[in-house]
Parts: sequence; structure tokens; C-alpha cells
Amino acid sequence: MPDRFTMQDPRHQYPAPPFPRQPQSPPGIVGKMEPPPDHGEESYAGFGRLMGRKALITGGDSGIGRAAAIAFAREGADVAIGFLPSEIDDANEVIGYIERAGTKAVALPGDVSDEATCKRIVEEAVAQLGGLDILVVNAARQQARESVDAVSSADFDKTMKTNLYALHWLSQAAVPHLPPGASVINTASIQAYEPSAHLLDYATTKAGIVAYTKALAEQLIEKGIRVNAVAPGPFWTVLQPSGGQFPEKVETFGQNSAFGRPGQPVELAPIYVLLASQEGSYITGEVFGVTGGKGIA
Repeated sequence: MPDRFTMQDPRHQYPAPPFPRQPQSPPGIVGKMEPPPDHGEESYAGFGRLMGRKALITGGDSGIGRAAAIAFAREGADVAIGFLPSEIDDANEVIGYIERAGTKAVALPGDVSDEATCKRIVEEAVAQLGGLDILVVNAARQQARESVDAVSSADFDKTMKTNLYALHWLSQAAVPHLPPGASVINTASIQAYEPSAHLLDYATTKAGIVAYTKALAEQLIEKGIRVNAVAPGPFWTVLQPSGGQFPEKVETFGQNSAFGRPGQPVELAPIYVLLASQEGSYITGEVFGVTGGKGIA
């Protein structure tokens, strides 16, 4: 993996397309990706910014959630990760990285599109971590469809419940446990601002996440709790080859960014750390765009 602390041309810091066509069945397996994504396994170094904090991250087995989990642990936080039961192999790898960082790791399998599961995940995280200071709502469903006619009611319902309803259910369950100084971080997307035709339902949920984040931030600052969101552009995660993009689009994924490549999950980790830490003490109701130069408006 590249040395992230040596000054270098960011356009060439990580692999650029063309990539192999590599379709997977959702939710996908990290180990099958080519080139392998960098979640910070070897490249993220912590500096103690989250010592003693207790974090719950949904979708923590892969992609952005995996990068946040590794970074939080190396910054000193105990970390619980939510993931689908079928993602257990990827989740076990993340649990290992957290434990090797010297902090407590908790594995919480379950499908967040179910309300009872969201409540259970929060309660188990609180019980096993001994409290909760950071909630990262990150698990997402993204399935490319050719046209509005191809988005079935079942598709639409599953995407809404995974991406948007779960945000509400998790927030509802977590807020009573969050002390003043706690942080909620949601994962939005550039799709909230520049929706793609083939991601109709996904883009709709991401726009909803932006609105929900801003409204919840206004509520929770009265309790001393900050709420923010991160809006990534094209990032090289297992979401893409497992149906999030059409197979031919995976070959050129990220090519149209200003960098000519997709971002790597580890390149988002410092933003999540900032928003979780006391260094972000005056930041709430904000959406941080990390879009490879495309911006958000």
C-alpha cells in the first residue's frame, strides 16, 4: 500500500482504471476485488484522538465502514460493527484489526432493514461496550437498474429501509444512550446532489439522509450531541462490483473524477475521525463532500 504520509501526486497515489470486470452477487466479498481496496489495514496510523470512546458502525465489514472501524480502533476507540450475517468472513477480518489495535471489538450481525434488528444492535453495542459515544450509520444498499420500470416495489422498499428507515431506527434507539459530546455521523453521497439515472432509489435515500442529518443536528445540539454527514463520490468499495454499478461501468469506475481514479476507503477515514473527535467540536449539521473534485451544492 502507498505511504500516506509522504508527499506525492494524489492522482497516482492509488490504482486508476481500467479495472477488470468482476461481477459479484450482493453484498459482495472484499477479498475478491481487483485491485484490492485500501481500508487502512496497513496504511492508517492513529494518534489517540478517540481514546476511551465507544463506537457503533453499521456496514463495518467492508468499504467505508471498514475503514472507519480500523481508524477508530487505532485512534483508541472500542468499536462494535454491524453487518449482514453473510458478510461474516469480512467482518471477522475487521474484528481482528480492531483487536490488534488493542481495543475492544464487538461483532453484531443483522439486517438493518428490520426495525427490531436496529434496536437490538444498538442495545447490544451499549451493553457490550459499556456505553455509546459515536454512532456511524453507514450500511447501504445500492443496485443499478436500467430504468424506472426496472425498479420493483420490492427493490424500492428494501433500499428505503436499508438506507433511510434504518437511519431513523438506529438514531431513535441510540439517542437516549448518547452523552453530551457524542457524535452521530451519517454516510450520504454525491448522489444526493447529482443523482445518476441508474441509481434512482439509492439517490433518493441519500438526499433524504442529508435532510435528516440537518434536522436531527438542530434537535440534538440541545443535548450537546453533534450530527454530521459525509458525502463521498466514487469510492472503490465492494458495493460497486456487487450490483452497485453495471459490470461495464466497474471497468472505468472513477475515471471521470478530477484525479482519474476512484477514492480508496482509507482516504475517507480521517473525515470520520475528525467528526467523531473533540477536534470537531464546532461542527454540526454539516455535509462533508469527498467527491474527487466534483463538489456538492
